[in-house]
Amino acid sequence: MSKTETGSPEKKGKWTRRAFIGAGVVAGSALVVGVAVRQGNPVDRLNPLLANGKDERLLNAWVKVDADNIVTAVIPHAEMGQGVYTALAQMLADEMDADWNKVRILEAPADMQYVSDSIARDFLAPDLEVPALFEPTVAGGILELAQAMGLQFTGGSYSVRATGQRAMRTAGAATREMLVAAAASEWQVPAGEITTADSMITHARSGRSAPFSQFALAAAEQSLPARPTLKTPDKYTIMGQPKARHDIPEKVDGRAIFGIDANVPGMKYAAVKAPPVIGATVESMDASTAKTMPGVLQILNMGDFVAVVADGYWQAQQALNSIDTKYGKTDGDGLDQEAIFARYASHLDDAGEDGGDSETEEGDVAKGFADAALKIEAEYKVPFLAHAAMEPMNCTAWVRDGKCDVWSGHQAPVKARQAAADAAGLPFEDVTYHNAYLGGGFGRRAQGDYIAMATRIAKATGYPVKMIWSREEDTAQDFYRPSATSRFRGGLDKDGRLVSWDNIHTHLFDPKDAPTVPYYKIASHKIRKVDVPMQLRFGPWRSVDHSQHGFFIESFVDELAHAAGKDGYAFRRELLADSPRHLKVLDTAAKMSGWDRPLPDKHGRGIALVPSFGSIVAQVAEVDMSGSKPKVTKVHVAADPGFVINPDGFTAQMESAIAYGLTAALYGDITLASGKVQQSNFHDYPMLRMGEMPAIEVALINGDHQHLGGGGEPGLPPIAPAVTNAIFAATGKRIRELPLAKHDFA
Repeated sequence: MSKTETGSPEKKGKWTRRAFIGAGVVAGSALVVGVAVRQGNPVDRLNPLLANGKDERLLNAWVKVDADNIVTAVIPHAEMGQGVYTALAQMLADEMDADWNKVRILEAPADMQYVSDSIARDFLAPDLEVPALFEPTVAGGILELAQAMGLQFTGGSYSVRATGQRAMRTAGAATREMLVAAAASEWQVPAGEITTADSMITHARSGRSAPFSQFALAAAEQSLPARPTLKTPDKYTIMGQPKARHDIPEKVDGRAIFGIDANVPGMKYAAVKAPPVIGATVESMDASTAKTMPGVLQILNMGDFVAVVADGYWQAQQALNSIDTKYGKTDGDGLDQEAIFARYASHLDDAGEDGGDSETEEGDVAKGFADAALKIEAEYKVPFLAHAAMEPMNCTAWVRDGKCDVWSGHQAPVKARQAAADAAGLPFEDVTYHNAYLGGGFGRRAQGDYIAMATRIAKATGYPVKMIWSREEDTAQDFYRPSATSRFRGGLDKDGRLVSWDNIHTHLFDPKDAPTVPYYKIASHKIRKVDVPMQLRFGPWRSVDHSQHGFFIESFVDELAHAAGKDGYAFRRELLADSPRHLKVLDTAAKMSGWDRPLPDKHGRGIALVPSFGSIVAQVAEVDMSGSKPKVTKVHVAADPGFVINPDGFTAQMESAIAYGLTAALYGDITLASGKVQQSNFHDYPMLRMGEMPAIEVALINGDHQHLGGGGEPGLPPIAPAVTNAIFAATGKRIRELPLAKHDFA
């Protein structure tokens, strides 16, 4: 599992669109293109990790063309169901003019040479332009920063918009120019007369044609362009096409290897239980019964958790369940749900109208509110949420002879490797991390806790151990999406126009996701936050803070529309007068839904618009309220990610995000009592069932091909407010707190 090669383009490489392109090298019979911004690339270390048996010598490689005319992309991102490998390979292959049927994928190892400097650049300086002469210095500095951060990472919907746009396209275009230059030299013809298509090079005037592979060796001698010419959309032949995902067949027929499928000779199994209150330690345990149970090999008190190692997982878990464990006291022992939200309210009260940390401010909000003809105030709440990935946390580790091997699925393999190194007490170089498919990530598999835990167990036992968390442990020991409270004040003039907007909220996980509203035309607006200390582990959750603020903002916008006596769609159209891309997305969703078409009694239609991760998404939800609880019957989606690389893949991500977001809106609720999480399994932390899934219609808009947005996360934030706004339309009941399961609709 340290490397994965599939029969088609499915993995992505790490480059920067304007990055300095390093030397091409001859690897056996293959041309290998890589980034070489500094000396000392670890050829000897990377070669055994990436070579495929053809005596290839690799140099920090991202794409290669071998003697069989096969194009291979080396991808440093994780496949967790989002299908991004296919999209990224499309970007590489299109710029190369490669034959799509001859593209292969090689998964990059967990190595510092494969950190996502494209993400670092996109995050730090997305529009930075420097002369070509200085590009190597800039790219080298960003690479070193990414390495210091261990930024080999899949998340934030960065893969296509950063690695794909800045890296894969550049690598593909550079390789094509190298091959053309080599052919021009050998044929003694102008490079401008040469054309490429389907992995073939052609000079029409002389009637010559040859495969890419014929010039692979000679291309390595060519000078590499620092900024190869990229295609414009009218020249795309693979990008924008609904290419089939190539991870799907092996997932259907069972060939796909997930972390939980790891199988190492002599492997044993471990079940674990950590203290139910975060920060507590194990004071004592009575394992007398467990010791007598069949298959039990070892019982370990690791201080911050208890582990049972056995011949099989079921044996280990049953023995663990029999252990009577007592835990130490912590400051979080008395924490409960009521106290948490009371703490939020207290901090918001203390901040008042002018306190808190300002995130954005424009115009005179106080005067705008004072002069408003109509003043509206509202408070919204959302709970803690668990990730609930279908594949529970697991990791297989083996520590022996001063080395460590780890098998698992992780969104940040370099960080996982470092976590294992720290836990084993070994240098980073002495740990080999074997990444696998992820059975759901959503941000949970960006943490290193379960990697470190398995490594510690393996070190204590001396043999390979597969650690699997029970669903109960997975629910109780998550890195949760924070709960939050958000307060709004809005002022409308005599004509029902929004003139003042004031919002103060608690708990942002990521400061860059501050809930700004620049796309809406508001004369004055101010957004503030207050930090509330909390003894609970927080982590990124699909769409991160947009999952909260999409609900907050679009719910309040609907309240303002109602107060103004206006239709929610029409009110938003007025606010988007200066934002044509957003307006087009909104109009498209409304038109798809037949917005003005009457609905049956006790049915409602709600709309919401949320831009996030570089994409703009509007959704219209239709809800049937004739029963005892809401039934979402249909969702109409319009999305503009700039340019859609794979329409089928992007559509699937919109559908997936709606399923995940609708689950949270209907049911998601992690609660605490005496510091302990109360939920344990799907009976009290339910998932959306197939029969509850609405019909979904998706329309895609290519609004700006130069600035691509993400696809994995932007489909989630609009679904909750679209549904609650539809509930209001059907019943007149305004929902200001999620989940919907807390409310009585009888």
